[in-house]
Amino acid sequence: MLDVQVIDDPAAATVALGPMRSRLLSELAAPASAATLATRVGLARQKVNYHLNALEAHGLVRLASERKWGGLTERLLVATAASYVVSPSAMGPVAVDPNREVDRLSASYLIALGARVVREVGDLVRRATETGKRLATLAVDTEVRFRSAEERAAFSYELTEAIAKLVSKYHDESAPSGRPHRLVVVAHPLPQKAHSKEPS
Repeated sequence: MLDVQVIDDPAAATVALGPMRSRLLSELAAPASAATLATRVGLARQKVNYHLNALEAHGLVRLASERKWGGLTERLLVATAASYVVSPSAMGPVAVDPNREVDRLSASYLIALGARVVREVGDLVRRATETGKRLATLAVDTEVRFRSAEERAAFSYELTEAIAKLVSKYHDESAPSGRPHRLVVVAHPLPQKAHSKEPS
């Protein structure tokens, strides 16, 4: 089972986003039969089978094992991943593209960059899995609390200078065996947490 599966097929995205099918995917973290799932989600087994067939047809669940009960064969299915994310490429020509954004300081541009990461890395993971190779990546995730807008601006300037210096040091356009990598650095305010009302 993959940790994350990127869905880039529009039909598969449509199937996965259905509320009941999404629920079935979550229930299939461990192998289960249609009969077992029917009890869990409160649907008739035939209806659950209908949803499972759609999920299986789009590669979102797979056969884990089969077991015999008298003259019947019970199929146990399992989700292909622990969680899923829909690639912007599933949107076809209207998919967000950072090359179409004008304002590089806008939130829309940041979203477009994030979408491109999902699309590109999802494709790379798929190819690496098919060839049995590991994909070398780097991710840094941290939080910083600025005392003022001025310090945030100073931080942005210093970070940009540091990145430019590192890229200048390690980038070699003429390296015959080199492989280009994409470096994306983003910063955005953290969503505010809802504060529970204190009892009086």
